[in-house]
Amino acid sequence: MFNNELMSDVHFLVGPKGNTQRIPAHKYVLATGSSVFYAMFYGGLAENKCEIEIPDVEPASFLALLRYLYCDEINLEADTVLATLYAAKKYLVPHLARACVSYLETSLTAKNACVLLSQSRLFEEPDLMQRCWEVIDAQAELALSSDGFVDIDYNTLESILQRETLNTKELVLFRAAVSWAAAECARRELEPTAENKRMVLGKALYLIRIPAMALEEYANGAAQSGILTLQETTDIFLFFTACNKPNLNFPTKQRVGLKTQICHRFQSSAYRSNQWRYRGRCDSIQFCVDKRIFIVGFGLYGSSNGSADYTAKIELKRMGKVLAENKTKFFSDGSSNTFQVYFQHPIQIEADTFYTASTILDGAELSYFGQEGLTEITVGCVTFQFQCSSDSTNGTGVQGGQIPELIFYGPSPDS
Repeated sequence: MFNNELMSDVHFLVGPKGNTQRIPAHKYVLATGSSVFYAMFYGGLAENKCEIEIPDVEPASFLALLRYLYCDEINLEADTVLATLYAAKKYLVPHLARACVSYLETSLTAKNACVLLSQSRLFEEPDLMQRCWEVIDAQAELALSSDGFVDIDYNTLESILQRETLNTKELVLFRAAVSWAAAECARRELEPTAENKRMVLGKALYLIRIPAMALEEYANGAAQSGILTLQETTDIFLFFTACNKPNLNFPTKQRVGLKTQICHRFQSSAYRSNQWRYRGRCDSIQFCVDKRIFIVGFGLYGSSNGSADYTAKIELKRMGKVLAENKTKFFSDGSSNTFQVYFQHPIQIEADTFYTASTILDGAELSYFGQEGLTEITVGCVTFQFQCSSDSTNGTGVQGGQIPELIFYGPSPDS
């Protein structure tokens, strides 16, 4: 009976004018699955219309809603899932709404996090909103430079700009806000002049912590953007350089950002002459976690034979696919301390899936190495499990070797 004229007793004209689709349905079927449809057809104020206009719902999403009511089937697609969530909310079909939210959570990335945050605020979905904030905080630079950022609503823009835990430079926030303002000018059919961009930003401009930028970033960026007034430009320069600092309308303290957490997988370290050497071989370990986290980088051991410079290629893979890699340098002072190396951006790590952490070091051959490795370690409220990797060709495993630390952003112990 789904989408079938046979025995249908109501028709819906779905979609905006000029793009409507006429969809047949059966009042009894709809009323048994939705209290809104029940009220519409059988309630005290029921209307006996044969055709009902629904201009605010997309046809594909309305059909997805009907398919669930008729067939108990949920078929969601990335392009229509938000519109389907809207339809499920409008007609009070909670199971379909939860399925939409679950789909959005699993498809959440830095590229769509800002748009989904805007939508989750609109739909009053606190769990989805929290997940969006986790991604935006940890991968702020990627989220703010995404295509979707310029499409968010003004209230969401304000909430992002005043966020204390964003993990990014203030210059990145400023550039993102200016890009949003240019898009807003286009939406209002205004010329994207500096004056108009400032106008559409309104009081949100004063949520950007311009005085917390480095002086060079300010001088080469915000100061020359035309967004600030001449008085503001001068006062901020004086704030950077003068002993007697002027009062500013902009926040002056840097954001707190996110605090990194470290998983130490060895209980001790050691060195022996002629033992741990680097000859272009790969040190690798597999790990999984019980909660979603973001890997920031690794802690590595350095030289056991005096100070030395190292070049390290670090890599993170999932099921053989490279998720991130970086070639970087670090200086080892010859102690048994670990030395932190980082990826360009934090990488999202899903729960209950094994990932492979690898490094290839080039520098002084003799190095410290870890001992008494643990198979399972809990850091705060995140539990790590380790197992040996077939990629490891230099001796690293669970019990001993290199990659002693995983550096990450994750849920705080009190969350």
